Amino acid sequence: MASTDPLKRALKKEGLRYTQQRQSVWDELCATDDHRDAEEIYLAIRQSELHVSRATVYRTIDVLVKNKMVRKLDLGDGRARYEHKMNATHHDHLICIQCGKIEEFVDEVIESRQDEIVKNFGYKLVRHIHQLFIICDECKTP
Repeated sequence: MASTDPLKRALKKEGLRYTQQRQSVWDELCATDDHRDAEEIYLAIRQSELHVSRATVYRTIDVLVKNKMVRKLDLGDGRARYEHKMNATHHDHLICIQCGKIEEFVDEVIESRQDEIVKNFGYKLVRHIHQLFIICDECKTP
């Protein structure tokens, strides 16, 4: 079970009560490093035989995103994916446009170059999202 403290703080900040159903959403998000949509998260919780509504799952995910506990990924297919940010190091994504497979990567050359670009413009980098859309080996093989 994921720590209740960050969840309780986020819910309190949003004026919401802590419930076991909301905890189950947080636990499910933290249980894996997969990039899943809200429906997949909902179905995983339901398989555990805990009664939770779709509305609770969606609302809880929104609170977690708003409070920077979960990252929302827009992959251009109309389905937002989510990944927890607790104890997660920065990474970028390779996304297959055919099967939706997502690989995480870190490249220090890219990170350094981004910093240089921002500095050359006289700005301060706050955050970035780097997504490379690809066709993976499994999909490019006929």
